[in-house]
Amino acid sequence: MTHSAEYFIGTDIVARDVWTTVPLDWAEPHGETIRVFARELVAAERRTEDLPLLVHLQGGPGGKGTRPLGRSGWVGAALRRFRVVIPDQRGTGRSTPLSGADFAAMPAAEAARKLSLHRADSIVRDLEAVRATHYDGRQWWSIGQSYGGFLTLHYLSVAPEALIASAVTGGLAGLDPDPDEVYRRTFPRVAAKNRMFRERTPHLTDRISRIADLLAAEDVRLPDGDRLTVRRFQTLGLDFGMAPGFDRVHWLLDEAFADEAETRLSETFLATVGSATGFAANPLFIALQESIYGPGPSAWAAQRARDGLPGFAETSRPLQFTGEMVFPWMFEEIRALRGFRAGVELLAAGSWPIDLYDVERLAQNPVPVEAAVYFEDMYVDAGLSLDTAARVSGVNAWVTNEYEHDGVHHEGVAERLFTALAHRIGGTPRDRL
Repeated sequence: MTHSAEYFIGTDIVARDVWTTVPLDWAEPHGETIRVFARELVAAERRTEDLPLLVHLQGGPGGKGTRPLGRSGWVGAALRRFRVVIPDQRGTGRSTPLSGADFAAMPAAEAARKLSLHRADSIVRDLEAVRATHYDGRQWWSIGQSYGGFLTLHYLSVAPEALIASAVTGGLAGLDPDPDEVYRRTFPRVAAKNRMFRERTPHLTDRISRIADLLAAEDVRLPDGDRLTVRRFQTLGLDFGMAPGFDRVHWLLDEAFADEAETRLSETFLATVGSATGFAANPLFIALQESIYGPGPSAWAAQRARDGLPGFAETSRPLQFTGEMVFPWMFEEIRALRGFRAGVELLAAGSWPIDLYDVERLAQNPVPVEAAVYFEDMYVDAGLSLDTAARVSGVNAWVTNEYEHDGVHHEGVAERLFTALAHRIGGTPRDRL
């Protein structure tokens, strides 16, 4: 079966599931195959119309497609215009999945090679297979959030003829892949977010220190049996770049202790921290994190940068949280990541050639691109994004500090980008604004 019958999401979105069989390694088209899943959405009142297609490029890496709960955010703006295709990137969601257990018994070289087959080049080839198999090769629009913007730039480098127009939110990658440069820029922004958090919640500064001191002194276990260390506790800062991030961490810390003397951490706190820092639902987000910035070797760029920043040490007070960074100890201390350890270590140490961006071709890009650049983005550096916007033909950058990295969840962001693109190409006749 290549597609399902139609079904409803809520009362006003009609969906169907589609599957596409593709090679695991696109360089070996007759070798092992995997399945790529995508969900097609259309507004219920427009289900019989021949609408333009929009493909959603998910953030990540290792992110499955959006599971909509209604017509909010970018989904609402999209359904007014398009039939929307939301793939689960290879290795995630309902596509042929990957987990640490799959890698645990593999030799390191085999594991690293398999991980390398789940990067941008393979993902874009998969998208082209979906387009050819289910949509007769029709051109489509795209919207890419975060890492989805990285995928957009690769798509424009290798198959611009597939795209009518592209929207990018918080995801214009630097065109000169260099993980060292990425972390030179992102660590200071994470430090700034820490200062903002302390200014908003000064009553928590001492509590955070007490939690860190307790974790350093005692063997505190999470519900799955993993030890909660200070450095794992620090990774909660990954959420600081999202609009509700400060509040989520605030309320987590609010219930951290189980007793008034603050000598014992609560079960609620430990369960929530275990889930937030365990990456059981998206292990490829960590396993592939540094490889999205170039072909390697990354040589644990985030850890090397952190080693030169004493303010992020586990013993530093006030304790600072870290951001979107991967560290080698994570593959020892976090259960869902242990199976990836040998493959990730080899991936970090070696060079796995991938032509991410064709700079010359992008300089002649014919596809209109509207990009939201979040000036204070903690994850994707605005300076690198603006450099990319200047070097890629056809890119208009909307720079704003009104939103955090997850601004796409505000319907007005996608609405603005879609409207601007429609104006540039003369409108989409099936728009309902």
